[in-house]
Parts: sequence; structure tokens; C-alpha cells
Amino acid sequence: MVATSRTHRIRKLTSAVLGTALLVTLLPQTAMAGDTWPFKGESAHGANQPSVHGYTSQHIADWSPQRDQDAALLRSRVPLQQRIAPFQQTQANPALNPAVQMMNVAGDYGNAFIENAPYTNKFAQYHFNFWQYIDYYSYWHGTATAYTPPEYYDDLAQSDWQQKWFEFGMLNIPNPTYTDAAHKNGVMSLAGVFFSNNDRGQQTYKQMIVKDAAGKFPVAEKMIEMAEYFGYDGYFLNQEEQNPNVATADIPDYIAFMKALQDGGLYVQWYDSLNTATGANIFARTFNNNNISMLYDKAANKPVSNSFFFDYGMGSSQITSAANYLNTLNAAQGTSYNLFETGFAGLEAGRDRFKSVQGSALSSKLSGGIPRTSLATLGADFVHAGLDEDMNKSWPISNRTDNNYQWMTNLREQLWWSGPQVNPKNTAVSSNNMVADVYADNRYWPGIASVIAERSVVKDSNFYTSFNTGHGLSYYKAGAVSSAAEWSNMSLQDVPVTWQWWQDTTGNRLNVDFDYGPGYNQTANSRMNYQQLGGYNGGSSLAVSGNLNSENFLRLYKSDLAVKADSKLSIVYNKPSADDGSVLSAGLIFRDQPAQVVKVPVANSGKHTTGWTTAELNLGAYAGREMAAFGLVFAPGATPIANYQMNIGQLRVHDGSAVRPAAPAGLSIAQALPGTNEMIVKWSMDTDYSKVKQYNVYVNDIYMGGKYDETFYIKKLPAKSGVLKVAAVGADGLEGDPATLSFDLNAAVSNVTAESAANGDFLVKWTNPSAAQGSIKVTVKSVNWTTTPQPVSKELTVPQGATSALFQNMPVNGDEYTVTVQAGNTDKITYNGTFTDKVSEPYAENWSWNGNTLNLPMPSTRDWRYMYIKEDGQNRSFPVTYLSGTAGMKPMIIRGRTTKAALSFTSTAAVVTVVMEDYSGNKSQPVYLRGQ
Repeated sequence: MVATSRTHRIRKLTSAVLGTALLVTLLPQTAMAGDTWPFKGESAHGANQPSVHGYTSQHIADWSPQRDQDAALLRSRVPLQQRIAPFQQTQANPALNPAVQMMNVAGDYGNAFIENAPYTNKFAQYHFNFWQYIDYYSYWHGTATAYTPPEYYDDLAQSDWQQKWFEFGMLNIPNPTYTDAAHKNGVMSLAGVFFSNNDRGQQTYKQMIVKDAAGKFPVAEKMIEMAEYFGYDGYFLNQEEQNPNVATADIPDYIAFMKALQDGGLYVQWYDSLNTATGANIFARTFNNNNISMLYDKAANKPVSNSFFFDYGMGSSQITSAANYLNTLNAAQGTSYNLFETGFAGLEAGRDRFKSVQGSALSSKLSGGIPRTSLATLGADFVHAGLDEDMNKSWPISNRTDNNYQWMTNLREQLWWSGPQVNPKNTAVSSNNMVADVYADNRYWPGIASVIAERSVVKDSNFYTSFNTGHGLSYYKAGAVSSAAEWSNMSLQDVPVTWQWWQDTTGNRLNVDFDYGPGYNQTANSRMNYQQLGGYNGGSSLAVSGNLNSENFLRLYKSDLAVKADSKLSIVYNKPSADDGSVLSAGLIFRDQPAQVVKVPVANSGKHTTGWTTAELNLGAYAGREMAAFGLVFAPGATPIANYQMNIGQLRVHDGSAVRPAAPAGLSIAQALPGTNEMIVKWSMDTDYSKVKQYNVYVNDIYMGGKYDETFYIKKLPAKSGVLKVAAVGADGLEGDPATLSFDLNAAVSNVTAESAANGDFLVKWTNPSAAQGSIKVTVKSVNWTTTPQPVSKELTVPQGATSALFQNMPVNGDEYTVTVQAGNTDKITYNGTFTDKVSEPYAENWSWNGNTLNLPMPSTRDWRYMYIKEDGQNRSFPVTYLSGTAGMKPMIIRGRTTKAALSFTSTAAVVTVVMEDYSGNKSQPVYLRGQ
């Protein structure tokens, strides 16, 4: 059910769609500055690019990978990595309690509600870079359900964000590349479940907790299956729906539903919202008898969820109350609950940002500067998402999607996480606002690093980083530009630097920045003055610059690395500044002597370089010791050095134990799409993540991207012929031999199109290559089929030279299809589209009357836009969300926007009918609900 462009590039705006656009023109035309818009130009969504989408409860109940078209391209395969044990001696603040956990609920990776791509060719996207401070990452705002035409989004770009006239799913699965990055860093990735009175239209929790005849929860079972398939770890449940309350009779089933999720091996966090005695939203901000059953079922002596996200007002008294309640529960039930595992005190990051109220809210949760419970934030992606709003910019201006303003996002994020000095070792707030140039304030907010101890996954005996933040303006291989296209892919993000930026020095702190290359024009940025070099492998390197007047120890990674006789530390560096007396050294901190920094110098590192240079330092002298932290030392020598610059392109700790990966087997082209210059490739992946960390994909030695997976989407082929290569990357960061596959789309058929007629005829056309020999095989398959019990799959073989093939009795319901055409032994060419849509399914739910009260279950069909209820021939009007009075009454039920009250109402009419209308403007036959 993925809303890909293959649907909306073919399905045109109909009168029904235009009618909705007309409705919207009547609404206030005020833009929310922080709203999200689809990318444009070269970064616009690809015709066949996969997208993450939302799901209703019915979508979940009907889910299978085979009916979720791009499911295979939306998986995370990186296993959750184990973090190293806490070691307080290497913490920036050794007084912090490592047991305090952190939950980050934020917007997901996409910049649009509909076209939310796992990875794409856009640099200015938000890339979370502080995994070391969190334990759980989840999503909250939701995405549009599958097959929502993007025209609804685009046509509404000037309207208030609350008037997005499409349906959000109640389930927002994680972007798979974000799950990849989370798992690399030992962070659980959670899907978001959200019910409210306004944001989900006719969707209600009641549809989610439906039981089958055996007393099981089909939606819960599918949610377990989806988590396993897509690779995420659990769910954050935000139950804010009131109508006016959650029915108290439903609460036992709600509790049983959550038990089912947990029994399925999933992590479940519950938002503190529900009074289980009354069903009302109360936001207790503590544990009590009226909400504890959403954490623990006393009668059954069984867990219900793993933890609570407490509402934002939780303060000292509520924390005390929650702790006391858990102590009493433990004594009475023999449980072992503690507040750091089960209680997360919320902070409203997205709303309050760097304001004074934010600092006060954090202080109320501390004792002696240490949190008394675990912490959670909502909307910490505001550092990017709120930039336009903080700059007082409104549509169509969007500086946050402008590459030249990405530096502001970077600094704002560092201020939020590392603290007001951008130094986790010194989190004191400033007396004056020194960051107004990035529309922030460092007078109140001490940073997450002030209260959360840093974590790490850097362990064993091999580690590598190229300081790749997951996006770039170019992609570099061994210091040279491999691809000049901008890109974003969180799957490629290296383990972030643990401390941004902790420097031990008695003199001037050097400037540290991620260097994205000479194409990065940092508008109005007076903070960084260095020569931009770009990356070594990836999109960025680490640029260290400034007045070097005293030794600087830049601490980079917290670790637990075993040093062996053959251990080495390789440093790839580039020094564009002039020859001087400076010395670059590796700075090593060993577990047995954590107060000592062992310096291993790089010979001739004060010399200007004409490019990237590799120094390999032998660590054999320290064999048998454990490296608890490491970084780089920059020393000036005899005299201070002005305008010093050193770029670090890569660090590798290796001992020769890493297995050199074999070339992946089974490399093939799953879809060649020359009409849109796209391609999907496949191979057989090694499922041992300890040996293979990712796969890199090349076309004619130009880097296309990569992922730890067995399939990859290429948005823009650099050539129609050449050699496809896929190489695995080992635990030491080095590539193995590539698998190769030659292709020549110029020698294959071209101009493939398909015409779908209302009578079921389906005509495929193409142009033959001049040299093709042999018969031509043509296939058509329906994908993500809807009303048919099985997908349609047909194949025809036509003689050499034929330029068309006619299929008959094909669907006319708007289902998607995939056509392939292969002439002789040439490459198989794919064309994707949708069958003509001439069918609107009638309403088919189990409606019922209770006296004069009609109960209408939400339509389960995928393809509907409006429900018209006629009473004695006249359309009944219904209220829509966010609007009141006559402006809020519309003569139909609108999918996703009409209130839940529309599903049950009183009518005394003699004849009541319902007619469904789909996105293409087709109307169904009326169903008589009363009379005839």
C-alpha cells in the first residue's frame, strides 16, 4: 500500500479532486511557518521511488509484504547492537547516573507527509547526530495513508497545516534508514501509534482492539509481524482520543492488546494519557491506581507495557509519588520496577525549544543536577523543522530545505544536545545570548549532555569512521569525488562522534566542523573560516581549524576496544595550511589509567599536504589493554600557529581479524526503468553483521549509495549502459571484491508504455532495438491488488519485430501493475503504472441500527475519498476537524477529515442510502441502509 509516484504520475486530477481543492480555497490562507513541503526540482520524488506511508487499523489487519508494494525496499536489516558497559571515569560529567535513560520522539526523516523517501538526492534534510544520548527513537506526526494523491498535498501548500485534506494513518512505521542508524548505535527504533479527536478523521482505537472469534487481536498480531519484517523494535502508543472518553468497557481489551504486543517480544511505551477508571484523558504525570494497569496488570501479575512517557508537567512531587507507588507495588506484587526503566518525564522540545520555560521544566525533574527519573522529549527535530518558524519565514520560503542553511541546523542541534557552549564538558548556560545568529538562545537550556551520560557501541577490536553524517553535497571515495550529486541516506551515517565537542586545552579551543566541500556556501556563517575540502569516504570530513596556541586534545569516541599485538590506528588526514611545527597525535585513554592520555604522534604531521595522507600508528606496545576512549591531540610546537587547519578523513582501529567480505552472490537487476532513468538492483546479503557492515553500489564506478540490505533503489542512472558493481564493507571499513554485472539498456526495447481500457483491454507498446534477435516476452502483473483475491499475472510471447501485445480481461479498478518487456537476450525493461479506474466499491461494512441511531463502521476499502449519506434524497452534512460552525459542515463524509461522530448518528428519514466516491471520481451504486 505504498503511495509511490507510479500511481500519481498516471492518475490525473479528476473533478472530485478539484472539488476538494475548491473546498480548501474557502479556508484561511495562512501558512504554518514550520510546515513541511515536498521537495522540488532535481530532488522531487522519483517516479518509482519508494515511500514510507501511514496505515489505518484495517490496513494493518489486511497487511502482507506482498500487498505492500515497496515493502522490500522499506526494511532495516541492521541488528540492534549491544552497547558497552558504563564507565563513569570517561564520562564528560562522571557524576551523571548511567541508569537514566532517554526517549526521543521526533519527526521522521522525510520532509513531506506523502513523499517520505528512505533516501534521496537532497542534502538539506534533518539527520539526527546524537544517538549516544538516547535509548529509544520514535515518531509522532504520522504520514498519509497509501495512495493519497500528492495533488492534495501540492494544491494545499498555502493552507494552514491543520487543513491538510488527506488521511493520516494511525500507525507511522519508522523510516528504515533511521532504524539502520539507530541500531548501529544500540538505540531501539519504535513505530508511532497515534489516536486523537482531530488528526485521524474516522479512525478510532476501537478499530485497533477488535478481537476475532478466538479472542485474539488480529491487528496486534499483524503489528508484531510488521515489526519483525520491517526491522523495528516496538511501539510508542499515544492514546489521546476522547469521544468524549475511551469507553471503560474497552479498557480491559486495550490492556490485553498491549500485553499481546509485549508477548510478541516488542518494546511498548505508553503515553500517560488515560484514566482507566473513567476513560478520560487525565495526564496524571505520575503512577497511580487509575493508570498503573497500562504498565502492569496486578490481577494477572503480568506486564502490560515497558514504560510510560509522562506528560510534560511532571515535576518533583509527581516524581516522588511515582517512585513511592512503584516501591509499594514491588512490595505487594514481588515485582522489581524502578523509575529509570519505567518512567520517562516529558519535555516539550518542539514547542518550547530554547526558551526559559524549557530550562525550568528540566530543572523540576532534577535533584542536585541529576535526573530523578528517565527523560523524554517530543519534537527535538525542531532544530531543523522549526528553523523557518524561528526565522519568521513563511511559505513559499523554506530556509531549512535550502542547503546553505544546513549549518544552522547543525549548530542548533549541537546546542540542544551538547549544551550552550557546544561542549558537553561545560554545560553552564551563558549570561548573554551568543547564538542569535542561528535563531537560538543559550541562556536557559543546559543541553541533554548536562543530564544524560553518553553511551557507546565502539567495542571489540575493529572500528572505523569517515565522519560521515549521512548526507552530502557530493560523495567522495578515497578523497576524490565519485558522485557530484547531493544525497541523503541515514543508512550510511557513521557512528557519530561521542562528544561534540569536548576539548582539553589551556589555550584557545579550536573550531571543529563537518566539512561538506567547496560547494557548501554557508550563507551568513561567520563562525567558520576554513578551506572546505569535502570528505574522504562519504560526504564529509572533520575540519579542525583556528588559532593553535596550546595543546588541544579533541576527545572523539568513548570505547571498549581490545588492543592486541597487531592492532593499528590508521589516520587519513589532509593539512591545507602551511608547513609549521605542529604535531598531530592519537590520544588514547586506557581503562586501567583513565586519567592519563597516551599520545602516539604522527610523523611529519606539521607539513602541508597536497591531498589526503594516511598515517598508520602501531599500537602493539599497548597489547592486552582496553582503550576506554580516544581522540586526537593537536600541539602547536614551539610557537603558536594562526590559521591552522587539519582535516581528518578517516580513523580506523584494526588488528587484521576482520574478514575480507566475498563478492555478493546473485547480483541482478530487479527493475530497469530507462524511461525514468531509475533502477532497482538485488543481491544475496550476508546476514552476519559482524562481518559485513553495508553494501556499496556503483554504476561505472560512480557511487550510487549503499545500505546493509539485499536491494537498492537508484534514483538517477549516470548512464544507460556499463557495469553495475556491488561490494560489501567489512568490520574494518574496507571493501571486499565487488560483484559485477554488465548491462546495456540502449540495446534493449525502449519507449515502453501501456494503455488500460475500460473494457479490460490492456495494450503494451514499445520500440524495438535495431539489432535485437528472437521473440519478445511481455509480462504484466498486478501488484498490491485490492478487490481481486489473487494478483493478476499474465505473459505473452510475440514474434521478433512486434511492437505491441494485447492482454484482455485485465482489472479496471485502479490497481497498480508492473510490465516487463524483453527482446531476445537483451536486458528486461520494466514499466510501472495503474490500470484504468472505473470502479468504486460500494459500502460493504456491517452497518446496524439501534432504534434511529445508525452505526457505520469505517470503510475498509483502500480506494475511497467521500461517503455521501442521503436522507430521503438529500445529502446529510457532517462536521470536519479543526473547523466549527457552518464552515465546518460538509455535504459528505471526507476520508481522514470528518470527525468520528460521523460514524454514528440519529436519523428519522424513511430512506437512507450511502454512496462511495473514490479518488478518480467514480461513484458506487447506492447501498440502502433503510427503505428502498
